[in-house]
Amino acid sequence: MDESGDSGRPQPGAGGEDPGTGPGKGKPRRPADPGGGLLMGRPFGVPVYVAPSWFVVAALITWVFGGQLDRVLPGLGGARYLVALFFAIAFYASVLVHELAHTVAALHYKLPVRRIQLQFFGGVSEIEKESETPGREFVLAFVGPLLSLVLAGIFYIPLQFVEAGTVPGVLLAGLMISNLIVAAFNLLPGLPLDGGRMLRAVVWKITGKPMSGTVAAAWVGRGLAVTVLIGLPLLTHTGTLGNSTSDIGGLETVTDALLAAILAGIIWTGAGNSLRMARLREHLPDLRARTLTRRAVPVESATPLSEALRRANEAGARALVVVDGQGSPKGVVREAAIAGVPEHRRPWVPVSGLAQDLTDGMKVPAELAGEALLDRLKATPATEYLVMEETGEIYGVLSTADVERAFVAAMARPSA
Repeated sequence: MDESGDSGRPQPGAGGEDPGTGPGKGKPRRPADPGGGLLMGRPFGVPVYVAPSWFVVAALITWVFGGQLDRVLPGLGGARYLVALFFAIAFYASVLVHELAHTVAALHYKLPVRRIQLQFFGGVSEIEKESETPGREFVLAFVGPLLSLVLAGIFYIPLQFVEAGTVPGVLLAGLMISNLIVAAFNLLPGLPLDGGRMLRAVVWKITGKPMSGTVAAAWVGRGLAVTVLIGLPLLTHTGTLGNSTSDIGGLETVTDALLAAILAGIIWTGAGNSLRMARLREHLPDLRARTLTRRAVPVESATPLSEALRRANEAGARALVVVDGQGSPKGVVREAAIAGVPEHRRPWVPVSGLAQDLTDGMKVPAELAGEALLDRLKATPATEYLVMEETGEIYGVLSTADVERAFVAAMARPSA
């Protein structure tokens, strides 16, 4: 399944897409964190993590597939669970190839990929930027299922030359069928699945509006979630009825319903997240450094805080910038630090003791806006930034608190 992985609000100290969650998928940011799971390697420079939930599902596959092998190959005995474990690992290796297809396509289009993670219901490739065109979006989504189909074909070829009812025959057949299922499932036309991203690209191409494509594909995804919730248990139940109603066990019925509920929940949540992320991107241009900047007054480092605040009030400014004798900015006085100084002590506290020294990353061009602005703030976490004109003049001070408030206000406005 494909979801967008951006944070719901700007976090200049953190970072946050993805084509994918589900049996093979691909994903819009954030540096890799310990919560990613066990690091397995860095193909193409992209870290691959195995989430703790993978070990749960691997054990489940081993147990279930091992039980099936006991009926197909009764002579294996306890060794059937080793064969089943090999199948679980090989299946997730196929999922990894699916995710790598998304990753390679993303890197080809110069889209940064944060990481690949193998998890409970498959995998996710966390792509940090959105495709610039619907054509690229379609290709980026389609390559995953395409690789799964190719893998199914690769497993089918040697299957023709091995004897049925043998360990190689059972493994090859299982891997062929599982890759066909992964491809078919991910081609379903609803977000967050690959097929949903393909549908989004088609609607985007027709309407010229990415948001229209996202809305259409997300609502189809929600419809799929309801269909899975109701239809999967019925389908399994009907399949069992074909043999004998007496074979239906209560535990089996509960397991099918639980599986359907989990899958439906993932799809529904992923569709909602896709809508939220599309809305986020739509409103990002509303965030402009120039319009969010507080007017500031320059003060020298030895200036008492009370005098600096008097000048600011007189000028109608809301921020203080510490400058040297030539007027060059050296630091920004932190708002939180000012609030922490009692009023009776302010005449004896110099502004230099409350200022944060400026680094190059804390100097923000006044024309920055949208995602470029957020990326700049994330690169150098701080509470205040100095906003500069192209000429090098001080324009004012940008507070991250103001950016967050503006972001929340923009997100609250209805989409166009």
